[in-house]
Amino acid sequence: MKHHPVTFDKNVVSPRRTLLLGSTFLLAGVLGMQAPKALAQDFPPKKNITMIVGFVAGGAADTGARIIAKRLGENLGVSVTVENKAGAGGNIAHQQTATGPADGSVLLLGSVGPLAIAPHMMKLPYDPVKDLAPLTMAVNFPNVLVVDPGAGIKTFAEFVATARKNPGKLTFASTGPGSASHLAGELLNDMAKLDTVHVPYKGGAAALQDVLGGRVTGWYATVATAAPHIEAGKLIPLASTGTQRLPSLPKVPTIAESGFPGFNATNWYAFVASSKVPKPVLDRWNTELVKVLTNPDVVEQLNKHGLTPLPGTREELARYMATDTAMWGRVIRERKIVFD
Repeated sequence: MKHHPVTFDKNVVSPRRTLLLGSTFLLAGVLGMQAPKALAQDFPPKKNITMIVGFVAGGAADTGARIIAKRLGENLGVSVTVENKAGAGGNIAHQQTATGPADGSVLLLGSVGPLAIAPHMMKLPYDPVKDLAPLTMAVNFPNVLVVDPGAGIKTFAEFVATARKNPGKLTFASTGPGSASHLAGELLNDMAKLDTVHVPYKGGAAALQDVLGGRVTGWYATVATAAPHIEAGKLIPLASTGTQRLPSLPKVPTIAESGFPGFNATNWYAFVASSKVPKPVLDRWNTELVKVLTNPDVVEQLNKHGLTPLPGTREELARYMATDTAMWGRVIRERKIVFD
């Protein structure tokens, strides 16, 4: 019996080869369809997450970040390290995040200054809208105008009267040019026709020391920073900057109810990340952060420091930032405020 050599026409595909090729393309298609899902499941991106804060340790931002970071780490089973990157009113931290890794391992507790105010005052090396992706609002809180007892001012009415009699003499500290504590003072100058002088600092700790030492008249401080010193009688609270009185300082009036209706200079911190981070990871961070910010224990801890959690969707934060940016832009233009 003769055995004829078997030859294959390269242009003819066997049924077996067709099956193999079909299986290969089918597998590739399935893997391709599953890629986004796999990306979303690859979370957290690293075992060591960095949460950047644009101010020195001890202030409201740092306090809130550490409370949130602790619970976030416990929920995810990873290490969440708070990194204080002070300077330029928080803009250094925001730039670092904007140009940072695209894997979602870096979060920023951003603030109203760099996100909604600074773009109107200076040319930034980053674009808050294009380079930073909103995750969720974190906390919202008013500041409280406090003064050194040595200033001889005991009420908000006395503060305004003294400022009007002594233009250019009273000073107020802030955590940096364009910060919420700066703009609160400028807004009062505008509405009350005052001439109080702005003295910027790199963070709350430095501002606090100079107010306590009598080197600066007052400061639109956060409750977290000022409360212990108010209780000790080292600082006198005159008025708060929000639309409602602070629960922790119920006897202290708002500026709005003290003769300047419509006054509202509310501070806020929000979580953002680099816009280079894939959307599935950004969405997952929103889910995890909202879970922390709605935890009863976390809410209670934040409230003790005068911080009110306001978690929400990424879209809600984007709209809030746009509204605040427009409002502060108007104030800055009308007051002709520039970066010193």
